[in-house]
Amino acid sequence: MDTLIATGRLAENTVRKAAGKKADVLVVDIDIAAFITPKKLLKAFQEANFSKKIELILVPGLVAGDFSKVSEELGCKIRLGPKHAYDLGFVLPFAGKVEFSKTIPACELLADVRREMALKLVKEAEENAHPLLALREVKLGGGARMKVMGEIVGAAELDPGTLERRIEAFIARGADIIDLGASLNTEPGQVGRVVALAKTRTGVPISVDTLDPVLIKEGIEAGADLVLSLNGTNMHSAGPTVAKAGASAVVIPDEGESLESLVRNIEAARRLGIEKIIADPVLDPIGHNITESIVRYREFHRDYPEIPVFFGVGNVTELMDVDTIGVNAALCGIGAEVGASILFTPEFSDKAQGSIEELKRASEMMQLAKTRESSPKDLGLDLLRIKEKRRRPDGHLPENAVKAKASKNWRLDPAGPIRIWIVPDRVHGNGGLIVAEHEKTSVAGESAREVMDTLLELELISRLDHAAYLGRELERAELALRFNRSYAQDDEF
Repeated sequence: MDTLIATGRLAENTVRKAAGKKADVLVVDIDIAAFITPKKLLKAFQEANFSKKIELILVPGLVAGDFSKVSEELGCKIRLGPKHAYDLGFVLPFAGKVEFSKTIPACELLADVRREMALKLVKEAEENAHPLLALREVKLGGGARMKVMGEIVGAAELDPGTLERRIEAFIARGADIIDLGASLNTEPGQVGRVVALAKTRTGVPISVDTLDPVLIKEGIEAGADLVLSLNGTNMHSAGPTVAKAGASAVVIPDEGESLESLVRNIEAARRLGIEKIIADPVLDPIGHNITESIVRYREFHRDYPEIPVFFGVGNVTELMDVDTIGVNAALCGIGAEVGASILFTPEFSDKAQGSIEELKRASEMMQLAKTRESSPKDLGLDLLRIKEKRRRPDGHLPENAVKAKASKNWRLDPAGPIRIWIVPDRVHGNGGLIVAEHEKTSVAGESAREVMDTLLELELISRLDHAAYLGRELERAELALRFNRSYAQDDEF
């Protein structure tokens, strides 16, 4: 498709470099490309007198205006290109393959298109997988995507309302399996109650997390699909119940032992008639022989490729004071290489919140990388939250720039003070509402812009310095919601 890129004088060199030989460039008689109007575009096009037929004109993604009449007169499509010239190299290969939009910048449109294509590939791979084992409809191994298990710590002691909300939140974040944790204080009767409750609230597989044989039996009798875990301490007391119910079991080594113990316990489980076995070679934390444990996983999967593998990611993320996004992604990649079928996280500490969603996305990325036989990059899916994939060109410091300094004067706005706080979305783990409280009324919105626009419309702000201050604080509140952080007005992150 013969494509033309319309731009202004200031961005000409950047656009020509980004477009290369993929498209022609039309420089409109204006400095800033975002201010191109239909009239100026038409004039520039007619003066250029192109010898070939132009089929598509891309105007900057930030341009506002109706180009439909110009499109009719020139006999070609006029659509929004990317917001930034740098992204032309990403956008242009899709010309002729994707119908660009009159209202949505191409960079945003293609991000959605690539994401949809990527998710479709993940879905197809899942449908075509031949699992080693299935929990209800959830496939484990055999080319299926690694599944995320979220543990609700201390589930057996939670009241019904709290447990229901936790289950709802974990499912909303992408958990494929719900693990109900029991503690040393769990009493008989509690496990059966929470398993029964969980089964009425979700159709995903339910796991019981305990070594206590009495609680394991209780959970199985209540309908648990999976037991976490069996080893030499409870195999003969709880194993027959698991086998009789046809339930699945995660088998672990005995404490202080390694691969030989795991293999021995798996053989014992098989002798008892347990057919659905998942092996956990145990992922050790950093500083406690994590490298040796990863080697252990590799060796086990090499020798027993027919057994699904349990990968305890939370053993690492919970014991590191590091943002979990990159750690979860890297561990997910390692898990893919050592044959992991289940990625486990408890999301127990505040710093590990969001791990379910991160592992779900990372597992999709690893599935795509495997399907495409590539590294997990340029997939249409990513876990970039703060750093950029492509950095836009930096600006320059004007010669007449005045050095900024903070004002030491402070005066109360005659319209009254405004207090800001946030109400996080506890179900999905990010997002929520920003609340701005004035003595006359309160305003709640999902973004800083919504709240600020409403405050101005209601005439609750009368000073420019107060408006500037509120703009800063509202933006900080929005970032806190986006990154699932706490927020307090006037405090630094």
